[in-house]
Amino acid sequence: MKELSIDGAWVLEPRILRDSRGSFHEWFKADAFAEHLGYNLTLAQANCSVSARGTLRGVHFADVPPGQAKYVKCLHGAVLDVIVDIRVGSPTFGQWEAVRLDDVDHRAVYLSEGLGHAFMALTDDATVVYLCSEGYAPRREHGIDPLDPELGIEWPDIVPLLSDKDAAAPSLAEARASGLLPSYAACRSHLDELRAAATHP
Repeated sequence: MKELSIDGAWVLEPRILRDSRGSFHEWFKADAFAEHLGYNLTLAQANCSVSARGTLRGVHFADVPPGQAKYVKCLHGAVLDVIVDIRVGSPTFGQWEAVRLDDVDHRAVYLSEGLGHAFMALTDDATVVYLCSEGYAPRREHGIDPLDPELGIEWPDIVPLLSDKDAAAPSLAEARASGLLPSYAACRSHLDELRAAATHP
């Protein structure tokens, strides 16, 4: 696991064993997560999405606490996965980082509670799985316009296909003005509580 430029985000670059039969790699190890995060990753829900080329999902996030941490991997095809720092007060607020996830290099990304998440499918039938720390709760789920010029995410030159909900999502500035965004302090406090609980169960 390697830390990305945004605090609370990592990329996993697995060692892949290949031979004439195919390949094998480990894409999740609990002890590696505990070592880097300071607590065990709780799994409350696992999701799978299949997307046509150009499908753009996000930017999605959940209220903190409890938020929703995600561990994301592309099983088939390829996507451009984007992590956005939407935590008010964060040193990297408004910044984003992109990682290509595909079925060749088998990278995966982990984003902590409070970070925004989006991806664009680069191929047809791009199949993405997410391990989530909390289950889906509509009242706590929010979105930001992934095409917001203020964010300036550099999406591939593909006509984006958005859901009606994502297309109607507010800009980063609008979400901040309405009080939708989590605070960096609240996110840090939540993670400190998880680490303390792991140290003194």
